[in-house]
Amino acid sequence: MTLPRWTREPLVHFMIAGALVYAFFAWTGGTAVDPSSRVIQVDREAQAQLSLQFERTMGRAPTDAELDAQIDQFIRDEVLYREALRLGLDQGDTIVRQRLVSKMDMAAAAAAENAEPDDAALRAFLKDNSERYQTALDTDFDQVYFRSSAAARAALNRINDTQDWQGIGQPISLPASMEAASQRVIRDRFGEEFGTGIAALDTGARWQGPLRSGFGWHLVRIRARVSGGAGFDALRQQLANDWRSAEIAERKQRAFGVLREAYRVEIDR
Repeated sequence: MTLPRWTREPLVHFMIAGALVYAFFAWTGGTAVDPSSRVIQVDREAQAQLSLQFERTMGRAPTDAELDAQIDQFIRDEVLYREALRLGLDQGDTIVRQRLVSKMDMAAAAAAENAEPDDAALRAFLKDNSERYQTALDTDFDQVYFRSSAAARAALNRINDTQDWQGIGQPISLPASMEAASQRVIRDRFGEEFGTGIAALDTGARWQGPLRSGFGWHLVRIRARVSGGAGFDALRQQLANDWRSAEIAERKQRAFGVLREAYRVEIDR
């Protein structure tokens, strides 16, 4: 018999193991529960776990009386837990459902939570997300305004063939040139869409565009740009944290995608 491709994925093996662990252990101190069993065993290992939990909470080891109280509480919880399972109270409970979903996400992300990326991985992450870490982006640029994108496109070749660019375009109460303008200033004057577009343009003598603003359309020439930002060493810890968060999100999505392949979903429309 040939198994489906998804069953051969190592990530599936990990997720199945995690599912089994969490399904059995999510609501206990670590012992698998048989709801039909009428025997509650509190062995030395279970008592040691109860003692450790008390010590972590209280900052000291429990007295004999306190440990007995912890055991009594454990027995009470176990009795009620098993009876709840027998009655099917875990079925259809959104809180239980969400807790198990969270446990599966935690299983997928566990390996990434303590991962330590090397400098090569962090530099690649910084390169892919450089705009996020910019503390300044000062730009020298010229712009010519048009009321329509068609008029701006029609003028693009002509403006690149002349030095008298101020005679091209239509009048508007915006500066034709700006020096050392920050991204914030550009966005405040021209709008968010223009600010995003100008950040992607190349520096050089040629005009580019058209870019849309809150006023209309613009041809733009980037004369100079100074990109500021903290150095790699200063950003390293932040980069590591952000890389780890991105890795966790990616692993969760990848794990879900692998498991999702095993299901056929039928939706009544």
